[in-house]
Amino acid sequence: MRDVVIVGGGPVGTMLACVLAVGGLDVEVLEQRAQPSLRSRAIGIHPPSLRALAAIGVADALLERAVRIRAGEVRSDGRKLGQLSFERAAPGYPFVVALPQYETEALLRARFDELRPGRYRSGVTMTGVRDRGDAVAVSTDSGPIEARYVIGADGGRSRVREAAGIAWRQLGRSETYLMGDFVDTAPTSTHPGAVLYFERGGVVESFPLPDGRRRWVAMTDFLATDADSADLAALIRHRTGVRVVEPLGAASAFAVQQRLARRMHSKSLRVPGRPMSGPRDAGRIVLVGDAAHEISPIGGQGMNLGWLDAVALAPALQRALLDPAAAASVLATYDRTRRSAGRRAALQAGFNMNMGRPAHGARLRARNAVVRSLTLPPANEVVARAFTMRWL
Repeated sequence: MRDVVIVGGGPVGTMLACVLAVGGLDVEVLEQRAQPSLRSRAIGIHPPSLRALAAIGVADALLERAVRIRAGEVRSDGRKLGQLSFERAAPGYPFVVALPQYETEALLRARFDELRPGRYRSGVTMTGVRDRGDAVAVSTDSGPIEARYVIGADGGRSRVREAAGIAWRQLGRSETYLMGDFVDTAPTSTHPGAVLYFERGGVVESFPLPDGRRRWVAMTDFLATDADSADLAALIRHRTGVRVVEPLGAASAFAVQQRLARRMHSKSLRVPGRPMSGPRDAGRIVLVGDAAHEISPIGGQGMNLGWLDAVALAPALQRALLDPAAAASVLATYDRTRRSAGRRAALQAGFNMNMGRPAHGARLRARNAVVRSLTLPPANEVVARAFTMRWL
């Protein structure tokens, strides 16, 4: 019987696996995909995550590949509204870094394979999970597995969450965006770093990537599933005046929904011969990352919030395994603190999305005035700390 089985081998599940393995636990990862995805997807990595990656021995290799973003600027109607520096917001890592998600995942998988060879199992589909009270039975298409704890790291459509009977809570309204990567034509000597264009027709965001690439994201009026890179390039030029060329891969449309699980662990079950300590007992199925909270990726919070879940969950699981009598208390604390962090992240993301919505006339002038004020002392340091996730 394993100490922990993690369902979902994306960046959050594999990060948690590495943290647990470094802590000496017997852990196995089940990943449904037979081959890794090569989509760049989440790219921003914030200072708290870099500290966590350093603790498992991955940060140095990641920093060798990533682009370091030390500042960001905000523009509107061809004018610069303000700039934020991240250099004082996070001592030790005075920057945000950008790296395609598939490269980050590859580094995490390689590290976990060093720590627990053969325990990352690709092409395995979970078909059922049942918390028996004293252990968890996991059914897969390659046979059953038992573990003391099972972690759902299997994304927004989590089968683990569904099996545990945990419901979603909707937070705020949804938005739609179009995203794509292009060759970065900005001169190296005047590289703008991250740029937010708060334009009349909706926000456009731009972030550098390694190998001379740049990620562009634009808010749209609807889910433009038929749009291609040429459509995105035209939208960028229309709103910002910036001409982008040479798309690197297909554009993709996505919808942002903000949701929070009503619990981040299953309810406990009675074990024959053992009294229950009360109705607040924690069960043995626990959620992390997008399985527990879907947060807008605008601002780069989603993957990083999941990593901070992993950092918080690891010591709780270690304590629960060493001292079963403390399990209910430590997992209840994990549930309370990480759902609170999820709510704060959703509020911050909601503010970001609201600022990026189309604006005209008095609303446009008011929004630009707010943006200018937020990039000036003393507010700019608070905003920089929030953007770099120092409070989550």
